[in-house]
Amino acid sequence: MTGATVNIVPAGTMAYGIQLPIQAKSVRTSAEWERGDDMGTAQIVRAAQACDAAGFFYVAVCDHVVVPRAAAVDGGMSTTWYDPVATLSDLAAVTRRTRLMTNVYVAAYRHPLQTAKSFATLDALSGGRVILGIGAGHLQGEFDALGVEFAARGALTNGAIDGIRAAWSAEYVDELGMQPRSVQVPRPPIWIGGSGAPALRRVAERGDGWIPQGTPRKQMPESIAAIRAHRDAVRPEARLDIGYIHEYLYIGDASWDFGDYTVGGSDERIVEKCNEMGAMGVNHLQIRLRARDLEEFCDQAAAFGDRIAPLLQGGGAL
Repeated sequence: MTGATVNIVPAGTMAYGIQLPIQAKSVRTSAEWERGDDMGTAQIVRAAQACDAAGFFYVAVCDHVVVPRAAAVDGGMSTTWYDPVATLSDLAAVTRRTRLMTNVYVAAYRHPLQTAKSFATLDALSGGRVILGIGAGHLQGEFDALGVEFAARGALTNGAIDGIRAAWSAEYVDELGMQPRSVQVPRPPIWIGGSGAPALRRVAERGDGWIPQGTPRKQMPESIAAIRAHRDAVRPEARLDIGYIHEYLYIGDASWDFGDYTVGGSDERIVEKCNEMGAMGVNHLQIRLRARDLEEFCDQAAAFGDRIAPLLQGGGAL
């Protein structure tokens, strides 16, 4: 088991972040407007800057190296996934406050020393704004293409986390030196993505925080309790930042049908739904915004920061 945790969500607050649009043009996870041919690097930058100005705690990008044809054609995944390290490096130069997160980075695809070097460098370049979100991955054809054993992904992920933390612990580890060091002391936080039992154990054993992946609202208390119970058994000194990927939001009155699985209407209703999660023990929300184009996305981000964020209440680290 790993040592002390790194907590970054300010005590008594509910932090809020977002996975950026356009960076991943999967049919299953992106709006139709994001997939236009005119949506690219400049538009990702604009979205990130809007979130930065609106006080978002983090902006996040996802990780796929390659997507098998069957997953793209039949599964709706698309092949457009901007490289996370390159993308966040670009965003580090054009944002001021927001943290830069992977949601999530498939650590099993790379040697732990490579990952440690990439994100320590990004932390140095960004002035200490990295959150390394790590997941085990799910796309077997991608593992096969990269020569990584799919069945071993859990063990590989655990080993990667341990190796990254060791590399960040000192300039030299086992006679191997690495610079630059991260700006964050003692290191950047590692948040674990996933919702199954192995992921929850990984959070308790090795994480600084949790990023649920599709966990329903009604299942959150059970999942948080599972993390707490295992944490108390194996690492009782650890304090964990607990997240939730919120249902879609639309701030204000919509003149269009924004579809299912969306919380809209009055600001009070949106605040109430967000604060329900704080009462469960969540202290960082990953929100999703309904919009018809980039302009509306930026307006929605600003509205959330101005009207909703000041009224949020977090549960504190677990």
